[in-house]
Amino acid sequence: MRTRQEISLNYIFGVLSFRNRSTPKVLFTGDNIFKMVSALIASSVIIILGLMGYELVTGSRISIETFGLGFIVGTVWDPAIKRVFGALPLILGTLTTSAIALFIGFPISLGVALTLSEYTPKKLSYFFSFLVELLAVVPSVIYGLWGIYVLIPFLRDNVYLLLQAAFGFMPLFSGPIYGGGVLTGGIILAIMIIPIISAVLRDLFSSVPSSIKEAVISLGATKWETVKVVMSYARSGILGATMLGLGRAIGETMAITMVIGNKFKVLPSSLFDAWYTMSAIIANEMLEATYDSYISALINVGLLLLVINLTVVVLARLIVWRSLRMVRGIMRE
Repeated sequence: MRTRQEISLNYIFGVLSFRNRSTPKVLFTGDNIFKMVSALIASSVIIILGLMGYELVTGSRISIETFGLGFIVGTVWDPAIKRVFGALPLILGTLTTSAIALFIGFPISLGVALTLSEYTPKKLSYFFSFLVELLAVVPSVIYGLWGIYVLIPFLRDNVYLLLQAAFGFMPLFSGPIYGGGVLTGGIILAIMIIPIISAVLRDLFSSVPSSIKEAVISLGATKWETVKVVMSYARSGILGATMLGLGRAIGETMAITMVIGNKFKVLPSSLFDAWYTMSAIIANEMLEATYDSYISALINVGLLLLVINLTVVVLARLIVWRSLRMVRGIMRE
């Protein structure tokens, strides 16, 4: 004989199974709607990027058909008389200022990240990390204004005079000092990318498993030796963070436009000389472009800038993702 409780449970399970068989599947449930909306939002990024690329390719069609690869390797930019356009000096100017920014900014960023993650108490680390991240959201035009009114006079009247006195025999530090120029542009970019690289490196160092640090310390290692192990463990992520900073430096517009001098030439005479970047020439000359091939050439510069920047950022993301995945895999073990 079955008990009354067993009969009740069988009855409930029977009703539920009958309901599952008889109730049709509802397509527009809350979960399905959320999935569709999320997929739409995620795909919108790809759609927008595709539309941007399409518009840039379409807008630069005249320049591509007229100059071809000569636009990339050309060294003449003459919209007034010859109507010939070459972007090589612009590419070199962009890459040079970005390289200077990395050369200056990376060691500082590494020191900031190590200090916050390894040497600073947690409460102070959170506070100073917030300040570092706050610097990353300051508008670039503010950096540009600060560069014009504070940085350029200071560098021109103090630092550049000392550099020229010590290394004036070298072509890089010879020639007249204007204040604004290649080195000033690289310095302002370095100041702008330091918060980005520092924040990424700090998170990367903090994600290193504590078991690795404890194992190194148990072997009698000093604090600095432990830090070296941490940096070795996160070396691929360090490279990725550096490339993220490089992507920011390459794509920067307003700040570099305000301090670099904006002078088109194949190569500057020194680091104190004025030059041009890809983003700066677009910002300065787009409103002055009065005919189709001129406008198309500027759009073509934007297309090249997008390709370079996307390549750098995608490589950086892949490197950082690979490093973090390796860290998480070791933590699971």
